[in-house]
Amino acid sequence: MKKNISIINKITAAAAVFTILAPALVLRADTKAAAKPLTEDQRIIHVLNRLGFGSRPGDVEKVRAIGVQKYIDQQLNPESISDPTLVNKVRDLDIFDMSTAELFAKYPPSGALLLQLQEREGKEQAAKKVADMTAEEKRERRDKIDAIYAKYDLKQANQLVPQIVANRVLRSVYSERQLQEVMVDFWQNHFNVYSGKAAVRWFIPSYERDVLRKHALGNFKDLVVGTGQHPAMLFFLDNFQSVSPNTQAQRNNANTQRLKRAARNGNLSARARQRLAKQYNISEDQVEQRLMEMQANTQQQRPKRGINENYARELMELHTLGVDGGYSQKDIVEVAKAFTGWTIADPRGYRSAAASMINGTEDRRQERLQRQQGVPEDADSGEFYFNARWHENGPKTVLGRTINEGGVKDGLKVIDILVSQPATAKYIARKLAVKFVSDNPGDALVGRVADAFQKSNGDIRTTLKALFSDREFFAPENYRAKIKSPFELAVSSIRTLGADTNASPALIAMLNKLGEVPYGYQAPTGYPDTAEDWVNTGALLERLNFAVAVASNRIPGTRADLKGYSATDKAKTLARAISEILNGEISPATRANLTKQLEQPLPVVKAGKELRDDDNAMSPQRQQGGRNRQARLLNPSGNPEVLKVVSLVLGTPEFQRQ
Repeated sequence: MKKNISIINKITAAAAVFTILAPALVLRADTKAAAKPLTEDQRIIHVLNRLGFGSRPGDVEKVRAIGVQKYIDQQLNPESISDPTLVNKVRDLDIFDMSTAELFAKYPPSGALLLQLQEREGKEQAAKKVADMTAEEKRERRDKIDAIYAKYDLKQANQLVPQIVANRVLRSVYSERQLQEVMVDFWQNHFNVYSGKAAVRWFIPSYERDVLRKHALGNFKDLVVGTGQHPAMLFFLDNFQSVSPNTQAQRNNANTQRLKRAARNGNLSARARQRLAKQYNISEDQVEQRLMEMQANTQQQRPKRGINENYARELMELHTLGVDGGYSQKDIVEVAKAFTGWTIADPRGYRSAAASMINGTEDRRQERLQRQQGVPEDADSGEFYFNARWHENGPKTVLGRTINEGGVKDGLKVIDILVSQPATAKYIARKLAVKFVSDNPGDALVGRVADAFQKSNGDIRTTLKALFSDREFFAPENYRAKIKSPFELAVSSIRTLGADTNASPALIAMLNKLGEVPYGYQAPTGYPDTAEDWVNTGALLERLNFAVAVASNRIPGTRADLKGYSATDKAKTLARAISEILNGEISPATRANLTKQLEQPLPVVKAGKELRDDDNAMSPQRQQGGRNRQARLLNPSGNPEVLKVVSLVLGTPEFQRQ
């Protein structure tokens, strides 16, 4: 019986949400016929929603005081805007003050420490797989790893992604440089990398700081070069492993090769036999036979490295020309050849950092290997460098043009050609028009923006200025015509309530439940930016779930004071919320639905799952609980009737749109 009641309640709640939010499924169906120009306040709201993540209490008045155009001009020049509150908010996110090499050393995965611990101990017990260990043995190993973290003041690698996401949330909520944050979000999805792929998360702080944020309003070519040479992109799209098939790349550790030769010649030293016996957990008598087997099977076990086309394909399809940009498969191959040798020094540098800490010395073996591979002596772990030994020399033909600049200049010439193509201007212009104007921008608008892009040689600031001054930007039919993405919705909800947040793991868990966490999209395309990708019944339920959670102060570290919405009765409370949150703009149908829903219970809030990056089953005890642990929510606080009203208003189609 109880189970049946629970199901009925869930169905009732879902129906209620659908009743409130269903109008969002048909964009602007109730107001598109209106042809009146936007009022001054509507223009302000439009700019705050499109150039930023929505208004905070008092923002409309501030923009009204200086004028819409001056506000736009200020946002186009973020370096002129003071941002002291934001600086204070992100002060404790230390990963953005570190180089990648420093991150490798400070945030090593426990798996790397475990391997080094096993190698140092050299015992049969150490070589056991975790699955074969007893509970006591696992506990002893965890204690040893814990001791290493404590001794060297290390931090868990699974703290990287939460800091990366918290940084984006805090900047989007608090920064006065709203357009810059919107453009960082835009370019992050345009040049997407996935934090869940191996070493990528160590590269993201530098990627965002030194490339995306630095050039967000700069020149498009600088973005393409910066992303193409950054280890985050090199690793994500595998270009750091792209090698000319004509290159005999160094494959094996030089010391191992020497030992194999010594084994074949019958002069392997006793010390070398002991070391290999310990490494492979076998007897010394088996060492020579094992080495000979390894030598015989090398070619079968290790496929020949060659050119990787992943980056070349995405560079043209997603970063510059677009899928209809007029390139061929042959162009992809030729572009891939041009980018051979663009690689990373010590791409998994946390391993050598762990070896240095555990063994008490620098990893000389790694240094020798890097020298043999052609890594410059001054290149730090995790840095881009060009390896001339791996490059495919000779002429390449791309889009009918011959490229033979030589070395790293081959790739740079390819970028020169691609960013100057009319197809690239049109592709970027359309994406910007979708972002800032409507999901289906007209060809005429795209053409005007593309013209500004091409005439300015890809200057982003000039291109945006043309877009924001275009007659279609403020057209009545584009006002509140775009559905907010989950990230935009979460940030705008916090901003509109004037709430305070520290971007805690619980808030990030709710963002995860909504479906959009920065750098959390596995495909190179990045998150989509149109309503059809975000609007469905399940997504609408999650949106109201978040609205209830933030309004009722259930998210640890995020608090909204709703006393200002309180009135003498429900009707007046609703009127005040509509005025403050929606600037008084609401359709009769939505108002009628809200009035009905005030008499119904709100859906039960469900917590999201925390972002976890546990890298190894032997992670320290304090990290136990497994991957994707359910977040903890607080009990609701505040006036129940007020929080219900505010939650429902945040869930309206009018607030879901921007």
